Amino acid sequence: MRSRLELQAIQQLLEAQRRRIRTYSELQRTNLPPGRTPPGLPPVTPSLLPSGQEVLDALPMAALWVAPVFDIDGELQDVLYLTRNAAARAFADSRLPEGSLPRWTGPASLFERFPSLARTAIPRMLTLAFRQGTLQGPETVEWLLHTPSGPMRITDEACVAPCGAHFLLTLKRGDRLRMAAAAQRLVRTCWAEWNLGGHGVEPSRGFHQVLGLTEGVPVPDLFGLATAATSDSLPGLYQMLYDVILRKRTAECELRLQGSGNRVFRMVAEPVRVAPGSLVRALRAVLIDVTADRQRRKAAQRSAREAHREHERAEAVAEIADVLREAVLPHFQDELDAYGLEAAAVYRPDAREAGVGGDWYKARKLPDGRILIALGDARGHGLEAATLMAKLRYALAGLAYTEEPVELLTQWLNEVACADGDESTATAIIARYHPERALLRWTCAGHPRPVLLRDGRAAPLPTPAGGPGLSLGVLPATEYSATETPLEVGDIVLMYSDGLTERRPADPDRDTRRFLEAAERCFEEAAPGLGHAGLQAYIERLVTRLDGPHRTDDATLLALRRIGARGLSVIAPPCP
Repeated sequence: MRSRLELQAIQQLLEAQRRRIRTYSELQRTNLPPGRTPPGLPPVTPSLLPSGQEVLDALPMAALWVAPVFDIDGELQDVLYLTRNAAARAFADSRLPEGSLPRWTGPASLFERFPSLARTAIPRMLTLAFRQGTLQGPETVEWLLHTPSGPMRITDEACVAPCGAHFLLTLKRGDRLRMAAAAQRLVRTCWAEWNLGGHGVEPSRGFHQVLGLTEGVPVPDLFGLATAATSDSLPGLYQMLYDVILRKRTAECELRLQGSGNRVFRMVAEPVRVAPGSLVRALRAVLIDVTADRQRRKAAQRSAREAHREHERAEAVAEIADVLREAVLPHFQDELDAYGLEAAAVYRPDAREAGVGGDWYKARKLPDGRILIALGDARGHGLEAATLMAKLRYALAGLAYTEEPVELLTQWLNEVACADGDESTATAIIARYHPERALLRWTCAGHPRPVLLRDGRAAPLPTPAGGPGLSLGVLPATEYSATETPLEVGDIVLMYSDGLTERRPADPDRDTRRFLEAAERCFEEAAPGLGHAGLQAYIERLVTRLDGPHRTDDATLLALRRIGARGLSVIAPPCP
């Protein structure tokens, strides 16, 4: 209903303007000054008629006067080139290099003088003009003219008009028209001028193609354009017509045509007046296909919204990461000193995952007087890895209170990971320190072996009997074996995740050597100072030496240094 009302408003606006133009025309025709009558035409006498050559020379385009030669069957045999006009002579003088054409001496064969014209549409146009007696063209013809500097391509708009027993062949520069049509096609732009006093329309050559109209179908008048527009385009179209016709100013609108596949056109129109300050007699408009621009703008807006959501998500994940790190990863001070150990740790998250990952570590006193030590690396990145990391860490903390050997603790932790799902895999070092014997008892579940730093020399701890065990979560009912490592005062045990040393392509042996060399080099440069702060400073320097832009995973380093027990006598049951 609303669309019909808007169409009626557009129709009434156009009809009112048409009436105003007709009234203005009638007034101009009848309102001659008093005593004035239209001037009469002078009598025409034969002496005033121009010659044929004068008529040719008056034409603004190049014109050739030709006489076709047909055989008895009406087939074109040759074309006699009789004469040319001043525009043709000027074209030859300005465009063609000197010596390109033989000197004109009079009538000659057109196709001998211009051989490539025989392979254009001109022979067919001459034949049809002869048989039908009607104007042929315009048609675009491209032909070559051989010049001293090489072949020259010429593009013309040709017309053939019968004139008695002869024919007038006109050639209008076609390259500009062709370039204009190509420009309209390339930038999806066309233009037209609509006569507001009637229904006449003068469109550009690319009008049908740009708007997706069928070739040969008449260009719609302004009301026809409104009828073809979608309902959401009508308010803007009416406002534009109102501004141009009544307010006499340039205006624009967005136009969508039915059946055009959601294409969007920007229509910019200006008034064409009868005289300065007078009423508007026509509307001249440029139509630009802005569909691609609108699609790019929508895509950019979607990308901006997605980027904003991703930014909000990253901020939320970062907050969660901070909470997880504070809740899961301990901060060591002097709480283990009484048991003959100092502990320090460095954790460097993968920046690409908003500071949260699957690395975890633990070192805490158990009720039996021993110390649980562990370092693990849950598979993957982001919150999923962090969730698995938290599950395993808290599960191990609970299992450790059973006082069972570390082999069994590791086996139980593997069952926890297997029950969590196929993707819940992790590597880990699970250890228990026995203060009364200064003994580290540990298992390996697919993780890099700990490194012992003694008197400045670094070496991996011996592999457990039977080799390193499988990663956690790979296979249920997996058994693990433990290795016992006695520690001397001053010994430093370094446990690390492979994110600290791994490079692409992966080479575990080379990665291990790189870690050992870095540990020894940092020790040579400055041995770890006394106390927790000295140990922390040493591993900070070690991580800085190994870290860099190559890293694609979390990086964790946990250091344990044996010291003499202070202030507390440790009584513990014998080692299992």
